[in-house]
Amino acid sequence: MNPNPSIRARLVPTHTPASPKAAVLVLHGGATRAGRAEVSPTQLSVLRMIPIARRIAAVGRGRLAVYRLLNSTRGWDTSHTPVDDVRWALGQIAARHGDLPTALVGHSLGGRAALLAGGSDPVRSVVALNPWVYPSDDADLTGRRVLIVHGSEDRVALVGRARAVARNLARRTAVDFREVSGGTHAMLRHRRAFEDAATSFVADSLL
Repeated sequence: MNPNPSIRARLVPTHTPASPKAAVLVLHGGATRAGRAEVSPTQLSVLRMIPIARRIAAVGRGRLAVYRLLNSTRGWDTSHTPVDDVRWALGQIAARHGDLPTALVGHSLGGRAALLAGGSDPVRSVVALNPWVYPSDDADLTGRRVLIVHGSEDRVALVGRARAVARNLARRTAVDFREVSGGTHAMLRHRRAFEDAATSFVADSLL
């Protein structure tokens, strides 16, 4: 259960065509901050995903319903994790648009949430950008397409951990792992490489 039920996840539409062919859910990262449990729409980890959501919507050319998820709380609480928020958001999208093939695109902790929630029924593909993961993280993503993009100079989410998780997932499905030389955690350096990879992968897997 959410330890603070007054704080709820929020679904923010980027593009909602009348008759979409597929859906995309974009997930932010962001560490826990003492005394600040609620996610702010203006925090950097949230803002950095807006351009990616917009690019995906533009590539979709009216065929993709694109939403951003604002988690119920910052960080990764063990009693109510971002995975719970992702599953809630998928239910909301299904209620609005019906049963659409869906892609999850997440950065940092959002990347971890995307990978761990990727086995949900509507999900067809998962993109994890600089995912903050534990090497033991695993999920059954059979039948899904998975892309992990990781900066070689990421000092927050270590690339070695992401490679270990990619090996775990690859026991059940194909995983495309791409390393961005010189890329850092915030994706400010070589940002276009991260955005291009995510956008093209989602378009190819859904459209």
